[in-house]
Order: sequence, then structure tokens, then C-alpha cells
Amino acid sequence: MTTEAPETKIVDSYRIACDGGEGALGHPRVWLQIPHESGVVECPYCDAKYVHADFKDKA
Repeated sequence: MTTEAPETKIVDSYRIACDGGEGALGHPRVWLQIPHESGVVECPYCDAKYVHADFKDKA
């Protein structure tokens, strides 16, 4: 059995919310702050990776 890689999302804001995106099967909504230095943050619940649009070529 293989495990799918976590989703990577390109976003325009440095502060984003993640709720797992699966309605009742998701997770509690968490607010994440993307660091201006790296441009990347991962959700502690679902491991989704959020990349700021300014860093999409570097991540």
C-alpha cells in the first residue's frame, strides 16, 4: 500500500487557514503564518504544504 504525498498549494497571502478540505472528515481549522524568509509552511494536521506565490519557483 502506498501513501500519497501531501498536497502543495500556491497561495497569495502570508496568513492562511487550513481545515483539511474534506468537510466533516477534515480537521479543526488552524491559522498558519508563512515565514517571509522561506515562503513555505506545512499544516501540522494534514501535512499540506503552503507556498507563497513569490516563492513558487524556489519550493
